[in-house]
Amino acid sequence: MSLQQSLAWRYATKKFDSSKKIDAATLDNLLQTVKLAPSSYGLQHYELVVVEDTAVRERLKEAAYGQSQLTDASQVIVFAAETKIDEDYVKRYMDEVAAERHVDREKVADFEKTILGAISRQSDEQRLNWSHKQAYLALGVLIGAASELSIDTCPMEGFNAAKFDEILGLKEKGLTSSVIVTIGYRAADDPYSKMTKVRKKDEDFFIKI
Repeated sequence: MSLQQSLAWRYATKKFDSSKKIDAATLDNLLQTVKLAPSSYGLQHYELVVVEDTAVRERLKEAAYGQSQLTDASQVIVFAAETKIDEDYVKRYMDEVAAERHVDREKVADFEKTILGAISRQSDEQRLNWSHKQAYLALGVLIGAASELSIDTCPMEGFNAAKFDEILGLKEKGLTSSVIVTIGYRAADDPYSKMTKVRKKDEDFFIKI
């Protein structure tokens, strides 16, 4: 299928078939694709937490108001935003840039100054909001990539982020929950899979200037 056809096929899956699991190779393919998602300056302002542990997922389900996707899906993926995009974070990134591109560290000094100048003009709150926005970019990539692999997804904002952070120990890692997505395979009797997808008409959606 083309990407357009794949996205027409997908929907926010409400009922997963708990007996069907994504195999390790397919899951790795999906995760490696998401790793290539764009982010501002390439900083990757977030990390992905892939949750498979049954007991942990039961606790996450409680923190997500009892939504069954948390335990029925093959995996739960939490996009966790970096809470401290600071000078040290940027310097570590620039060290990696120089190493991966096999150039002297001084060759990336101007790029480093540009990034540091940008973050210096932001408050802590603005930086965190920036991180959350980048996580959502990656979420979009995951949804598109999953649909091309015929993997069902349900992006979710209906959860208690503070409780997720506590259960997953994110605060200690300098992270906080941004958005979550459950992935797997739809149940045959999920009524939502039969519903017609509704989108704005072209004239109400595209503004051509």
